[in-house]
Amino acid sequence: MHSDNVKIFSGSSNPKLAESICKELGQPLGQIKLSRFKSGEIYCLYEETIRNCDVFLVQTFSHPINEHMMELLVMMDAAKRASARTINLVIPYYGYSRQERKAAPREPISAKLVADLFGAAGATRVVTIDLHAPAIQGFFNIPVDHLTALDLISDSIKRKGLPNPVIVSPDAGRATTAEKMANILDAPFAMMIKKRPEHNESVITHVIGDVAGRTPIIIEDLIDTGTTIVNVVESLKERGALDVYVCATHPVFSGPALQRLDHPSIKEVIITDSIAIPEDHSPKFNVLSVAPLLSDAIRIINDGGSLSSLFKYGGV
Repeated sequence: MHSDNVKIFSGSSNPKLAESICKELGQPLGQIKLSRFKSGEIYCLYEETIRNCDVFLVQTFSHPINEHMMELLVMMDAAKRASARTINLVIPYYGYSRQERKAAPREPISAKLVADLFGAAGATRVVTIDLHAPAIQGFFNIPVDHLTALDLISDSIKRKGLPNPVIVSPDAGRATTAEKMANILDAPFAMMIKKRPEHNESVITHVIGDVAGRTPIIIEDLIDTGTTIVNVVESLKERGALDVYVCATHPVFSGPALQRLDHPSIKEVIITDSIAIPEDHSPKFNVLSVAPLLSDAIRIINDGGSLSSLFKYGGV
């Protein structure tokens, strides 16, 4: 796809992914200047005309999340004032998605706040992958194309031909995704029951399902500090499971997550490049690219067609 009316620009969060998307599309990456004033304020200048163009802004919510979110808002405002025809946000990892409901009195619903900000700033469409809660799509008053990396991850697991696999949901929230993967791989399914004494802390209380003598495949939407994953791995090992494969779409990786995931009982960590991770990562990490998935979505949005054709085993 090469169209003078389609322009793809990258924020500073994951330019390598934006370049890969453009390579898949045979489209040049748009020229944009992003800089900071001494005070920390963000400056944006499009270095080519975008009048009457369909603009796609690629920005993921990696660390520092608030900096990248504000940068995207500034990019949107500049595009709107430069008379872009449409402003399409390609947000592989949608931050604040774990704050999608009130779990306690006087809490915010920050995922809705972010959706409101993007709508007010002029977004006409959002493309994202594996939201923490699919209901977040309903927070927007514009189209949201919710893609999934489940097919990509499942195919990677299939090729390994693992002995006696069992798909493990680390909590009730991932049960539906784990069940889908279990059906794809024709494997049994197990679920962990946990409680959270604090944010980024978890305690496993029960394991539902038989894991003894099996190869567990843990499926998550994101890995943040890695605490939950390590707790799940150790609980599985205590119950006689073999070494564990960990799968997640979004490698948020806060604090000592990389060190924690270098656990002796973790055989491999399968993630995507929705968020950039250090080049010198452990050889245990298998990084799958979502660039073909996102480029296909952009092509369909531009040319017309059904995004459901991207879901090999069914959508999210």
